[in-house]
Amino acid sequence: MKDFHETLYDAVGQSYRIDKLYFEHKTEHQHLMIFHNAFLGRVMTLDGVVQTTERDEFIYHEMLAHVPLLAHGEAKRVLIIGGGDGGMLREVLKHQSVGHATLVEIDADVITMAKEYLPNHSAGAFDDPRAEIVIADGMDFVRDTAQRFDVIISDSTDPIGPGEVLFSDDFYAASRRLLNPGGVMVTQNGVPFFQIDEVINTQQRMGAQFADQTFYSAAVPTYYGGIMTFAWGSDNPALRTLDNATLQACYDAADLDTRYYTPEIHRAAFALPKYLSDALARAQQ
Repeated sequence: MKDFHETLYDAVGQSYRIDKLYFEHKTEHQHLMIFHNAFLGRVMTLDGVVQTTERDEFIYHEMLAHVPLLAHGEAKRVLIIGGGDGGMLREVLKHQSVGHATLVEIDADVITMAKEYLPNHSAGAFDDPRAEIVIADGMDFVRDTAQRFDVIISDSTDPIGPGEVLFSDDFYAASRRLLNPGGVMVTQNGVPFFQIDEVINTQQRMGAQFADQTFYSAAVPTYYGGIMTFAWGSDNPALRTLDNATLQACYDAADLDTRYYTPEIHRAAFALPKYLSDALARAQQ
């Protein structure tokens, strides 16, 4: 048995024992590996960075999907950028109010391999008649499409390689154009303890497009370094300050089966640690 050493940061890192290697291949866009780890289950990596594991993927996918969808309350059309493993599509389609979900993935091999080696992530979501799968660059799609959406979820890699453009001014501006009034956009935004510049860049770029822009968080064990932040943007500030009773009513009406998300966690997730709020405040001065 050998170990997989993650290469996200120069000075620190983490390693995973590879108990069984299922797949390793250089796709047209990136280096893809899927292996089994005795504790985390099946693990998918792209370009030397862990993207998702069977053991804790539910935390990430539930928080990035259900927070905007339940806050919106009436989302019928959802756009997912990235998310080729299928976990985000699975959570979005748990909402029966969603009539159409478009998933745009740049790398078809990610979807193909996830279907075969990570089937529990999608749990049949790729075959749902409400799902539309588009193999394309996410930036190209948001720039060119005439479709409109109630919620946009950017389930991207970090801002390196194919994911870099999904943190740009152009991407946020184009995405904002696609949102219906009262819509919400959320994005994966890294671990702020190590990636504070990434969070500040998003605040400046995304904040220029949305009347209400902030962050919320969750602790996902796979993503080393503490909490992970999710960026939030909307033209309706009231959507992120819903009270527990309203969120509970929406949650009950949606009849969701969740393992991490609760209405109480939803509200608490918008309370940021002081080191992060201070850094964001300094960047605005």
